[in-house]
Amino acid sequence: MEVILKEDIISLGYKDDVVNVKKGYARNYLIPQGKAIIASESAKKVLAENQKQRAHKLAQIKADAQAIADKLEGVSLTIGAKASSTGTIFGSVNNIQIADALAAKGFEVDRKLILLKEQVKELGSYKATVKLHKEVSVEIPFEVVAE
Repeated sequence: MEVILKEDIISLGYKDDVVNVKKGYARNYLIPQGKAIIASESAKKVLAENQKQRAHKLAQIKADAQAIADKLEGVSLTIGAKASSTGTIFGSVNNIQIADALAAKGFEVDRKLILLKEQVKELGSYKATVKLHKEVSVEIPFEVVAE
């Protein structure tokens, strides 16, 4: 079933993308939650017209995202966590702690935009990806150290 996304969904697509999903997922989750609409011919025409009108705004949003990405390019973070003597931390480091560390350095980044490729459960160096725009992302190295 084809639907038009009304907002970004990390594992599925970005706002205004036309994607194919299973009927149950669309009818039971996406449409009732207001995250998508059915991609009928009239809805596709309305989408095309809206995209044509928003092309300039989208270029500005992408430029702003690229400017933030350029500032984040040289940033590296150090995150403290309680750890055992073997180097295993109690709990795990997630995108919330990375967003807080970025906020401490003066960068306001929504935690939902930060992706970790693996779970961080030991001391060491890792990388997090910040997806600021569907075409702009930046990798931020961070190190987990014992407190």
